[in-house]
Amino acid sequence: MIRPRMDVTVYLCVSPVDMRKQAATLALLVEQSLRRNIFEGAIYAFANRRADRVKLIYWERNGLVLWSKRLEKQRFIWPRFCSDETVSLSGAQLNALLDGFDVFQRGHEPIAYRRVG
Repeated sequence: MIRPRMDVTVYLCVSPVDMRKQAATLALLVEQSLRRNIFEGAIYAFANRRADRVKLIYWERNGLVLWSKRLEKQRFIWPRFCSDETVSLSGAQLNALLDGFDVFQRGHEPIAYRRVG
């Protein structure tokens, strides 16, 4: 898969999307549901309900670009419970998400030990 630049702005759609949708329909979804401008140069990412498929869409100079990735066994770590319809990421975070990392984790979980030895 061709990877986006590290400095690009990425908007993840939190709600699951039907993966039968193609570029034109996803662009309409960006404008009407997410209330964003598809022509501003950002990448918009969508996942299905099982989070094993992702589609990315953006406008490049003279046309829409649509990327798709399907996982055979694992799932993408996608935000499910969020007050907003979108989550903003950097290109580097999107690349990490596509590689299977949890970019929404806020560090290590605390461990409560009772004694050292």
